[in-house]
This record gives sequence, structure tokens and C-alpha cells, in this order.
Amino acid sequence: MNILAEMLLTEPAPMAIWAALMLLTLPALVVLANPDGVRNPGTALLEAADFVRRTRQRRAERRAAEAAEAQAAVRYALEVRVAAAQAAEAVDRWQAHWRAAADRVDATWAAFRAADARRVRSRAAASFGTPWTPRDPAEYAARERFLHDAVRAAVSRAELPGSASADVLAGRAGWDPRLHPAEQEVVLHRACADYLRRVHRAAVTAERAAWHDMELARSGRDSLRREAELAEARVATWPIFIMAAGDSPLTVGNRAHRLSPIHSGNG
Repeated sequence: MNILAEMLLTEPAPMAIWAALMLLTLPALVVLANPDGVRNPGTALLEAADFVRRTRQRRAERRAAEAAEAQAAVRYALEVRVAAAQAAEAVDRWQAHWRAAADRVDATWAAFRAADARRVRSRAAASFGTPWTPRDPAEYAARERFLHDAVRAAVSRAELPGSASADVLAGRAGWDPRLHPAEQEVVLHRACADYLRRVHRAAVTAERAAWHDMELARSGRDSLRREAELAEARVATWPIFIMAAGDSPLTVGNRAHRLSPIHSGNG
């Protein structure tokens, strides 16, 4: 270390004197730097001061614009991250909906198979003929009660639609209370098998629609995840630090801003 540097570090008085001299000579340097300033030093000093003021103002405006842009980038990154998390939750709900629809497909298929088996057995039994019964009003009343009870029981088991009871009372849709109970069972079991086949087909259609909706939800979730990653990467490139609007501060800048990872659901 030379003598001048040692003196400046150990004795602050000379440094203060030199700094004061430099400040005092700065206006003279500004005036001498402009040829017109020699003739009109006051104007030159005012112009120099105005130039410094405008430079500081432009710098402040530029920094404010950068801060506003960074603030908007942070806000957007947080909004996209929240949207991605909500989309992941929606995917979970759609997956649960699809699983329920798939379970219903299995249940309706099993119900149809059971009903179809009963139809085959009753049809085979009816091929041997029906027992003889007297053809009197009491017999026909008994047959009608048998049909009504059988249809109500099938409706309660969801093997027939609720409208079947009204159809039986009105004697429409193929329901004939005058038939022998064995023949009525054939009609009943065939109606149950046909209805449960339609229920199963509707369940298959609903399951396919639920799968399609779940795939759309997954696609939207993945798109939002990618957009969130891009937005957070853009935020990490800002070299300034800002405070976010709200209760908690958000620091933006290289190594300073860290958004927590997106928590996703299944899939």
C-alpha cells in the first residue's frame, strides 16, 4: 500500500476536503464543458441541473415501469398456478364420476344378465303349457292381482320403470291381466330383460361421456401446468425485487423468487 492510500484510509479529513473541492469545482467543469456556458454560466448551470433532473426522472419512470411489469408477471404466475391446482382438483372429481359410471355399467350388466336368465327359464317353463284353472270372475281377479303385485315388486327392485305400474292399470304396453300367471311371468320377465338392457346401454353411453369429459379435464390441467411453469420461469428472469399487492410480500428476481410446486391430483 502506498503512502497516499494509507493516508486516505487512516485520515478521513483529507478525503473530506478533496470531496468538498470536487463538489465545488463541478459547476465550473459543467460550464467549461459547454462553450456557450463560458458566456452565460448561469444558464449553463440551469440546463445542467435540468438535464440531471430529467435523467433521474426517466430512470425512476423506467424502474417504475419495470416494477409494474414484474408485478403483473408475478400476479399472472400465481393466478395460473391457482388455476392449475383447481384444474387438478376438477380432474379428481371427473375421475370419481367416471369410476361411478363404470361401476354402474358393471351393475347394470349383471342385472340384465340375471333378468335375461329368468326370461329364458320362464319361457322354457311355459313351453310345457299352463295348468288348467276355472274361467270364472274369481280366477280373473286373482290373475289381475298377481300381475299388479308382480309388476309393483319389479318396479321396487328397479327392474321396470315407474311408468309400468300405470301401464298395467291401464292395460296397455302389452300387459294383459287375463293371461295365466305362468304366461304373465313370461311377459314380465321379458319386459324386465328389455328394460334392463336399455338401462345398461344408457349406462355405457354415460360412462363413455364421463371418460371423454375426464380426458378433457386432464388436457386442460396439463395445459395449465405447462403455462404455470412458463410463467414462473419468466418471473425468475426479472432482475429486480418488488412487493406484491396484498398481505404477503412477493420477491421477484434471480434466486430470490420461488413459487412452491403445483400440487396435483391423480393422473
